[in-house]
Amino acid sequence: MKRLFSTLTIAGFMLLNAAPVFAQEAESKGFHQVLKEKFIEGGPAFMGIVLLCLILGLAFCIERIIYLNMATTNTNKLIKNVEDALASGGVDAAKEVARNTKGPVASIFYQGLDRSEEGLDIAEKSVVAYGGVQMGQLEKNVSWISLFIAIAPMLGFMGTVIGMIQAFDKISAVGALDASLIAGDIKVALLTTVFGLIVAIILQIFYNYIIAKIDSIVNNMEDASISLIDLLAAHKK
Repeated sequence: MKRLFSTLTIAGFMLLNAAPVFAQEAESKGFHQVLKEKFIEGGPAFMGIVLLCLILGLAFCIERIIYLNMATTNTNKLIKNVEDALASGGVDAAKEVARNTKGPVASIFYQGLDRSEEGLDIAEKSVVAYGGVQMGQLEKNVSWISLFIAIAPMLGFMGTVIGMIQAFDKISAVGALDASLIAGDIKVALLTTVFGLIVAIILQIFYNYIIAKIDSIVNNMEDASISLIDLLAAHKK
């Protein structure tokens, strides 16, 4: 127990002093150079996997951001265009407007207009059903981002545990507690945790932005769907 307490005390002391030391090195060598050196010191086994989590996570984030930006539609303009088309050319003209507009809102409009001849109830059910399909498309691959957010710090913690085990193995082999003997293993252990947390923080920021973007689009879809049913009801009269 005494050895465990002493080792954990050394680990905690190194962790508390890691930030100012890192800052001092960044001022003298440059942030990117220090980051590269620390990454190499962490070892290729876990650091490589953590880096892979960052790369794959960012790839999914970029793909979702591009898709969601392309899926964003000016719903007020679309509703106005559909309303004018209904008034001037009927349902066929409104369908043409929806067909030529990109985004999930326009796709929902097209489905509702396409089934409008069968009655408002059928059109409304079609809009709701297809809205669920579009929502699934918006949320595609988001679960992978959350997976990498969870895995990255876990891998860092695993590297920390393995590093501490190696430190205890050296203590057992020598039979005495020597800070210089285990300092390297503890440093590597703490670096894996730091980089795992950094990856998780970066991906979490993108994840929150993506979720907020999806919520905004879904709200627009729901509001626009109600407006479409109102337009069809008015057109039927």
